[in-house]
Amino acid sequence: MAPVFEEAALFTLFESTEHFIVVDKAPGAGFHREDDAPALIAAVREALHDPALWPVHRLDKVTSGLMLFARSASAARALSEALAEHSLRKYYLALSDRSPAKKQGWVKGDMVKARGGAWRLAHTHDNPAVTRFLSFSLAPKRRLFLLAPFTGRTHQLRVAMKSVSSPILGDALYGGTSADRVYLHAYALSFELFGERHRFVCPPSEGAEFLTPECAAKLAELSQPWDLL
Repeated sequence: MAPVFEEAALFTLFESTEHFIVVDKAPGAGFHREDDAPALIAAVREALHDPALWPVHRLDKVTSGLMLFARSASAARALSEALAEHSLRKYYLALSDRSPAKKQGWVKGDMVKARGGAWRLAHTHDNPAVTRFLSFSLAPKRRLFLLAPFTGRTHQLRVAMKSVSSPILGDALYGGTSADRVYLHAYALSFELFGERHRFVCPPSEGAEFLTPECAAKLAELSQPWDLL
């Protein structure tokens, strides 16, 4: 893994090819510029001396982990199509200190705006957000979730976790217990581009609760999430 670029400390270069790059985004790094905080997209373009990078997807500011950028219009088009067709798969990790209403399964429902910038899951299914998940006990009051979103709604995974009674640790907006960070991490990507299959797994490197021996041991068992979800 390449070192963090010093001018921003917002990301680490994880993989670079002629068609795309993958970065490991730091928690708290915003995609767009906010006040005096630099924008992630600008920092990536500047660090790689490539003003023509296309972001294929985005992450919430609080979320860490893998983000994919195309290096050409043709790659951007192909990857965007793969994302729309659900053949570009994304896998996330989350921690909660509360037991879920169910230990695995699906979360489906329309998302509607709530107060204070939050969203909530409705009982309707006109244009539903769809998430599949598994969960694993790590220790008393610590449960690890492996999540696979099949849609890309704003705050989708954070809302899904709240809907199964396990708000993400550190996610105050959705009722999570206070912590040193919001414990949501973009863990893995799987996609095909121009006839070649690519798979990347990036364990979290920030957050004390992600770095416990119990969590590390479980992640060793989850190194191929595409075989599980």
